[in-house]
Amino acid sequence: MNAKPNLDEYIARIEEACGEEKDIIIHLKYERKNEALDKILKRAKMEKNIAGIIFDLTYKGLSIRLYNTGKAIIKKARDKNQVQSILAELLL
Repeated sequence: MNAKPNLDEYIARIEEACGEEKDIIIHLKYERKNEALDKILKRAKMEKNIAGIIFDLTYKGLSIRLYNTGKAIIKKARDKNQVQSILAELLL
């Protein structure tokens, strides 16, 4: 039986950064990191690629900085719920 993957299979944790801007930091699970990076890079619009290490992306008006280490920062998100729905679109 092939169950549809859920976000928990890709995301280790989601945390809010301190400061005025609502930046949300996403940590991908190490064992699914490469698969998650591939999916995000295919679906989001590439703005800048810095030596294949850091990717500046946009998706639905949000700015995403993705690192090949498996960390991503979504800038100026409304809240964690918005981030989770964006991640679901990008990863599932």
